[in-house]
Amino acid sequence: MRIAVTIFLTDETITPTRLARELEDRGFAGLYLPEHTHIPMERTTPYPAGGELPPEYGRTLDPFVALGQAAAVTERLGLGTGITLVAQHDPIDLAKQVATLDHLSGGRFTLGLGFGWNVEEAADHGVRWSTRRELVRDRMALMRALWSEEPVAYDGEFGGVRASHAYPKPVQKPRGPVVGPRTLVGGAAGPKLFSHISEYADGWLPIGGRGLGESLPVLRAAWADAGRDPQALQVVPYAVHPTPGKLAHYADLGIEEVVAQLPPAGEAEVLKALDQYGAFVG
Repeated sequence: MRIAVTIFLTDETITPTRLARELEDRGFAGLYLPEHTHIPMERTTPYPAGGELPPEYGRTLDPFVALGQAAAVTERLGLGTGITLVAQHDPIDLAKQVATLDHLSGGRFTLGLGFGWNVEEAADHGVRWSTRRELVRDRMALMRALWSEEPVAYDGEFGGVRASHAYPKPVQKPRGPVVGPRTLVGGAAGPKLFSHISEYADGWLPIGGRGLGESLPVLRAAWADAGRDPQALQVVPYAVHPTPGKLAHYADLGIEEVVAQLPPAGEAEVLKALDQYGAFVG
């Protein structure tokens, strides 16, 4: 099983270059970074995990800039977002960022995307909360048009793009309905999420990885109903605190990659956590 990691990299933590070098040297599979552009002080949205929102949420580095640094000092390490808040981006700009990072890293990028949870943050980007899922779906379709080998126009509910020259292209070739880099959708299990995954993604990033025994058969059924190859579905439990029993359970479910959570800390504490997780890297 491949073991990757995720961390809230901030202006106070270990640097992207130091962490990336350590991960590659130690045999970890990848580095996934979250995204928050800002955290409004005037908040009404509760923190999903309960309690006060940890300070690192408002100090998070831009994931594409940080992953660009990580790409420059590594050769094999996977690089991903967990997750990109697609609704908060101009899709033409985002398509260029994604394709550039994937190109410069030699196809090592995974676009982990999601719909967000912080209503105030999204509102400052002009996002209507009730339509954010369809907005993301629409923007993914627009980006696929720009990533296509031949110029393709897209005219959607929330925006469009003329048939255009748009290079570089993502390294990975189209597979089924998916165009672009490896694409995983984060979010809680449910028919709407599984519909999105089956339509335009390679798989699912279930946060914490709980309840997979019950939800995986439902996802696989939705995947099959969409005409997707059963062997192509990827499920990557995300922000997991790994134990031998938990990893064995995932392996029994056919899962091949897990993303472990690192503390948002300085170099010494992060390297100590990597020492502990190293026992699971084979």
